[in-house]
Amino acid sequence: MHEMGIMEGVLDSALKSAQQAHALRIRKITLSIGDMTECIDDALQFSFEILSENTLAQGATLVLNKVSPRSVCLDCRKEFDHDRFHRQCPYCQSYSTDLIAGRELSIDSIEVDLPDDNKGVSEGNVASDGGGTKTAHSESDS
Repeated sequence: MHEMGIMEGVLDSALKSAQQAHALRIRKITLSIGDMTECIDDALQFSFEILSENTLAQGATLVLNKVSPRSVCLDCRKEFDHDRFHRQCPYCQSYSTDLIAGRELSIDSIEVDLPDDNKGVSEGNVASDGGGTKTAHSESDS
């Protein structure tokens, strides 16, 4: 079950980002997962529930956005959507294709509770700029 290893990496990243933002807890993690990864949604959810116990993410919601496979034909250069098993170009019938979407796995967002200056709690998002820098945005920043 490779979903457990995948979820370990996702949860490690989310917890590090939340801790850097001084979050009180993680409310929701949203992921984009390509169909070609062959990840099973139920196995990801189960792994998340088990691994998040006794962490800032315990009780958080995990949202999985599936990304359908999309390829480009190397002969006619047209892009097309397809299922996991049929990558033949529907335009020229070529089997010479390159997968351009459907293999990704990314953390789209992490919603957290941030401490409020008035000793309360405010909601916020922890985002990454892709270069390792994490920032927290509270709803009052908008």
